[in-house]
Amino acid sequence: MRGTLFIVAAPSGAGKSSLVNACLARDPAIRLSISFTSRPPRPGERHAEHYHFIDAAEFEAMIQAGEFFECARVHGDWKGTARQSVEPQLAAGHDVLLEIDWQGARQVRDKVPEAVSVFILPPSREALEQRMRKRGQDSDEVIARRLAAAREEMSHFHEFDYVVVNEDFDAAVDELCAVFTASRLRCAQQAQRHHALIEALLADNVAASD
Repeated sequence: MRGTLFIVAAPSGAGKSSLVNACLARDPAIRLSISFTSRPPRPGERHAEHYHFIDAAEFEAMIQAGEFFECARVHGDWKGTARQSVEPQLAAGHDVLLEIDWQGARQVRDKVPEAVSVFILPPSREALEQRMRKRGQDSDEVIARRLAAAREEMSHFHEFDYVVVNEDFDAAVDELCAVFTASRLRCAQQAQRHHALIEALLADNVAASD
């Protein structure tokens, strides 16, 4: 049985990575695809754990070689998902989660229409700015630029299957996990997963019990 492809997208500062990590801790059956990026690591980020960090020339060479499942420029830097991180995993029956932006999500839906997509919204623009400033990594100019980009990103929320508002973290984790669970319970997935059971239940040669 083929695995399910999950997409989670959000503007910078909405808490996407924290939510995803909390859900993965609850649901270890989902495999997180680690994205490639051409930007340098931020303080505390580690290669192959948070991103695969490569330079722009390497990234563009991978694009030319057709190695990306999806890729897009985000805040001036390249980000993308390698085909090798997704296609073999799905074919082997594993669920895969992509943390990507709306541009990448649109590309993925074109390739995998049955992918399940979730957009994370902040509870307010003020909360979004506070979260950006709390990181202590960006100047006022960079934050202003990111807030403008976030408004554009949030305008695409309607392209997604589900929306989670990250106002209360624990509640948002519950809601995101509920999406993953409900997606696995769809009729098509259950019919494949429990094929033998359903076939036995519907067989017309079962003797009636006393």
